[in-house]
Amino acid sequence: MDKKSLLQWQMDAGVDEAVGEEPVNHFSIPSPSEGECQGGGQPSSKPHPLPPPSRGGSNSKPLHHSPSAAAAIARQAADGCETLAKLEAAVRGFDGCAIKKTASKTVFADGNPKCTVMVIGEAPGAQEDVQGIPFCGPSGKLLDAMFATIGLTRPENLYISNTVFWRPPGNRQPTPEETAACLPFVEKHIALIAPKLLVLSGGTATTTLLNKDISISKLRGKTYDYTNPYLASPVPVMVTYHPSYLLRSPGQKRLAWADMLMVKDFLSQNQ
Repeated sequence: MDKKSLLQWQMDAGVDEAVGEEPVNHFSIPSPSEGECQGGGQPSSKPHPLPPPSRGGSNSKPLHHSPSAAAAIARQAADGCETLAKLEAAVRGFDGCAIKKTASKTVFADGNPKCTVMVIGEAPGAQEDVQGIPFCGPSGKLLDAMFATIGLTRPENLYISNTVFWRPPGNRQPTPEETAACLPFVEKHIALIAPKLLVLSGGTATTTLLNKDISISKLRGKTYDYTNPYLASPVPVMVTYHPSYLLRSPGQKRLAWADMLMVKDFLSQNQ
């Protein structure tokens, strides 16, 4: 395969930026560790290379968990997190979501944990992967502007996270397996923050947390009750369009503005 064809193949696979000076095959299968028996039943006398480190966090191990096993491991880890700091540490140490291997940073959250409104979006994008902060690119600027119009800002009363904590290759949508692996952490995250109102931004967050595979256009404009195993009582939920969608479809901003007015009205009635 010539260099041009190889580059095109990489682009088709979702590669859109270089994250290191030297190429690293993160999907190589490590050799058996020294002393393990090979085909002939005798220990190998040759030294074996260590597996390549994950780019998403420290002390990482190879990702070989099945989707169900990964979700079970995440659930067990989330069960033991009684503080936000412990939850963040558990997320950063979690190796059950394959997209962590191709991400540069773990993107946990941003804003004020003592918030009024918690926003859950889809997944980190390119800028978020570089900076390690959710909603910090163009869509983040729009999100901030939307909530600022009703008096909500990250430093004061807004807290933001996503359904997954690592950027999917090529900014694609997270798969159901990836959101399922992260779901226990997201559920515990919501319980620890305990917002007055939860706002789900976009279809991925809505489908994952409300378990409603219905378009945003049919779900917006209403308030729902959200619960999970960690919540003592339901949390009110509203849904709205993701800012990245609004950037592509500016004609829908009027509906997003109506959603913001609905959020403002809800908060004024539930102070």
